[in-house]
Amino acid sequence: MKTPTDFARHLSTFLTQYLPGQKNVSPHTIAAYRDAWKLFLIFSEQYDGVGPERLTLAKLTHERVLAYLEWLETVRHCSVATRNQRRSAVVGFTRYVQQEVPDYLFEWQRIQSIPAKKVAQPLVPCLTEDALRILFAQPNPETAQGRRDLVLLVVMYNSAARVQELVDLRVRDIRLTSPAVMTLHGKGQKTRQVPILGQTTALLTNYLTHHQKMAWGIAGADAPVFYNQQRQPLSRWGISHILQKYVLLAQRNSIFPTHLHVTPHVLRHSKAMGMLKAGVNLVYIRDFLGHVNVSTTEIYARADAEMKRKALESTYRELQTEALPQWKDDDDLMHWLQDLCK
Repeated sequence: MKTPTDFARHLSTFLTQYLPGQKNVSPHTIAAYRDAWKLFLIFSEQYDGVGPERLTLAKLTHERVLAYLEWLETVRHCSVATRNQRRSAVVGFTRYVQQEVPDYLFEWQRIQSIPAKKVAQPLVPCLTEDALRILFAQPNPETAQGRRDLVLLVVMYNSAARVQELVDLRVRDIRLTSPAVMTLHGKGQKTRQVPILGQTTALLTNYLTHHQKMAWGIAGADAPVFYNQQRQPLSRWGISHILQKYVLLAQRNSIFPTHLHVTPHVLRHSKAMGMLKAGVNLVYIRDFLGHVNVSTTEIYARADAEMKRKALESTYRELQTEALPQWKDDDDLMHWLQDLCK
């Protein structure tokens, strides 16, 4: 029977004890780190024939990690953003293991010095108010499924919730008495409250009244707000599927954009852009979206071309006092040009 390697022992401890126990990271982050290392093990066996059972900490070198990142881009055709995420998983492990096994400290620091590649910042995709009205008009509120889907779309937009936050939303997280608020459980085990305003309050009140008639029992407060036919919480895929169904219906209207791939995150972007145009401070938008740093929220300020144009127009002043002369009327210039071409 083969003895487990030091790499196997430390990686297992890193994923199963250190990340959830000491760092308290979310299961999604742990899964992302796990997937990065699964790919690393596949690569390592192809790179020089070192399988998982023979991989040791001594073989986790700067050169091997560089080759791994190159393999991700050239062989697996991963994007630069994905490459950077895999790099973060490797760097995170070396920061953990350098305290446990300082023998290879120099090599760990070389790996940590590998820079992340710069990623071109795409334009922030979002829907206009007219497009949103068309989208919200698609569900049929006369049916139970249509009511659920309408509330889902409206809440998704007005709360700017991430799709996982909607999956995790429970009845106890919604307070409809004034002031109405919704508690969202976001990334990194962070919780935030967002206000429920206007017609959204009425929609949720009506929806949850029918929701309570489902006889959830003593655990009614723990029941999912949005559920499927099996009375299980809608999955991330299920929410995206519902949105796509109504996007296809909305695209029959010529006003609704057909070139834009509308995802739940596009509705989140749309809400942020709408708040920015309404003059809401970036710091409040940051808190509303659950961003850690306001620099993340600044992408919306950089993206809004209409606001940039209005700002420039408000400060633009005509500095010339007369119309510029026509160059064709300047005989000296015309003679000079003719001589130049000889």
